[in-house]
Amino acid sequence: MADLLWDDVKSVFDPDLMGSLPDVVVPETSVEDWQAVLDLVGVSDWMCEYSEGETVLPVPRAEAVLSRPADVECAELQVWPTADVLAIFRFYSVKEIDFDVDLRELQGQERLDVLCGFLAAIGRRLGKPVVMYCEGGHPSHPVLGFDAESDQVDLLAKPLVR
Repeated sequence: MADLLWDDVKSVFDPDLMGSLPDVVVPETSVEDWQAVLDLVGVSDWMCEYSEGETVLPVPRAEAVLSRPADVECAELQVWPTADVLAIFRFYSVKEIDFDVDLRELQGQERLDVLCGFLAAIGRRLGKPVVMYCEGGHPSHPVLGFDAESDQVDLLAKPLVR
């Protein structure tokens, strides 16, 4: 059974209301947590591409990418849990793992299930919550998230009514 049902959450997946690129965060992380995510990507069947600016490179160790000088081009890891769903990780901070997903790619039950499975895989690997906020949203207003204790993705915001 799906963690979430599309009919219950479709309003929070409306790009016009929520912004098209919600922020997804794993709070209170370490270099080891980042490495665990990189290892998960490496052993999964997900496609990925690591780049620094315009240069595509092999995926480095977390310690190497997180210790890059602040004034260099941003490093990012693009991960496709399926061919038509993309998550973009940016290595801004050791203290939290953050990535974006595109709500325009996450329409319907099948795509929602892909997102829930992706969040759950990361949360299970780390034993930590994985929380989605509206684009530029405030941490006190989460939309949905994987809860490590209940081992499921839950809706955390009230669905919006048009």
